Amino acid sequence: MHVLVTTDTISGIWGYTRELVSGLVSRGLQVTMVSFGEVPLPEQTGWMDSLHGLDYRPTAFRLEWMQENEQDYPDSCAYLTSLIEEVEPDVVHLNHFCYGNLPVPVPRLVVAHGDLLTWWLAVHEREPQSVPWLERYRDLVTEGLAGATVVAAPSHWMLDALRLTYGEPGGGQVIYYGRNPIFFNPYVNKQDSVISVGRMLDAGKQVHLLTHHQHPMPVCIVGSEAGVASTRLPIRADVKVDVADLSVSLKGPQTESQLRMLYSRSTVYAATSRYEAFGMAPLEAALSRCAIVANDIPSFREIWGDDAIYFRANDAAELAAAIRELAHDRELCRSYANRAYQRARDRYNHKRMIDDYLQLYRNLPALSHAAA
Repeated sequence: MHVLVTTDTISGIWGYTRELVSGLVSRGLQVTMVSFGEVPLPEQTGWMDSLHGLDYRPTAFRLEWMQENEQDYPDSCAYLTSLIEEVEPDVVHLNHFCYGNLPVPVPRLVVAHGDLLTWWLAVHEREPQSVPWLERYRDLVTEGLAGATVVAAPSHWMLDALRLTYGEPGGGQVIYYGRNPIFFNPYVNKQDSVISVGRMLDAGKQVHLLTHHQHPMPVCIVGSEAGVASTRLPIRADVKVDVADLSVSLKGPQTESQLRMLYSRSTVYAATSRYEAFGMAPLEAALSRCAIVANDIPSFREIWGDDAIYFRANDAAELAAAIRELAHDRELCRSYANRAYQRARDRYNHKRMIDDYLQLYRNLPALSHAAA
């Protein structure tokens, strides 16, 4: 089977695509991968070197949610259409909405990792002001979802959010993210500390909740910019904030190896997001045996069930109380760390994700025929 996969180097799905493509190639599939956004640096593509059966095509076309995309969109559609005609894949796996209605005779899977309008509704609890570029974005997403052979999402919550905003997607299915546990070390001696990943000014991640109250353990907030290249020396972009007994360490974006080390040494991961289709960072922390303290939003409840501690939605005081509880009860903290680790290994591993996608790929021709 030959699968064409789209990805990008800007929105944060690069790590998901790496797991997906590596898994597909390891199962003997041929993969053509096209990336949009900025062309990645050689350090970011090193993982592809050992993948025999991968044909990588980087581009610099801008993404559907960017205001400047209007100039690039016709050219990117023409490029993808031409590439599909050239390589003749059996399935097109699209990680962007707008290409779901490409005029090609190949089954098209659109995977919804997140969306600007559902983000806005979750963060601001109201519709955004209507402006031309945003209405154009809405039209692109609506048409892409309607034209896709099938739409998948990493949670039922994300699929429901799409339905409420854009209407019923065709053949909607849920395939949870998965990560390979071998990349994470759950056996390092822990240091009593809290870690969270997200930009301070990102209203969706709202890691700023950790700066509102004093905590009994050190808190580290790591920047979440995508596509951080490996370096010879550790990235030093650290700032320590000390205000009225509040001590928080702010780190710049980290390489994958640096972030994995931070996870492995931390005891608690604070999942503060108010908008999250799934949450890859909490999964990686759980695979490093961190206890999960999560904002009480539907997607986190769906993913983590009873294996996380929740704080009242968007409430910094309740977040601080949950952290205090774990800090003062080490056995409870270890218990939740083990529960999160086991849930992550059992439910959200890379093998299960690849199995689910392969099953969906095999069903796509039948779905396409039924739709016709």
